Amino acid sequence: MDMDSILKRAQQFQFEMSKKQEELAGKTITSTVGGGMVTATVNGKFEVISLHIEKEAIDPNDPAMLQDLLMAAINDAMKQVKEMTQGEIAKLTGGMGFNLPGMFGG
Repeated sequence: MDMDSILKRAQQFQFEMSKKQEELAGKTITSTVGGGMVTATVNGKFEVISLHIEKEAIDPNDPAMLQDLLMAAINDAMKQVKEMTQGEIAKLTGGMGFNLPGMFGG
C-alpha cells in the first residue's frame, strides 16, 4: 500500500469517526433506579440532560438515600452510554480494539 492510499484511508476514517461522534451525541440513555424513584438521562456526549426525582425519594431525615439513588442512576446511565459508544466504535473500526482515551468517555 502506498503512502497516498494510506492517507486517503486515514482521512476517510477520520470523516467516519466524526460522523459517528455527531450521531452518538444525539442519542440518549435513561436509567431508572429505586423502583422508579430516580431517573437520569445522559446523552452521547456524557452530559446529564435530565434528572427526575419522585417526591417519595426525598426524605429530609435520610439525605444519604437520595444521594445513593442519584449516583446509581447517573453512573448506570453513564456506563450504558460508554458501552453504546464502544460498540458503535468497534463497528467502525472493524473490532480492531482501538482504545481512544478521552474520546467517547474512554
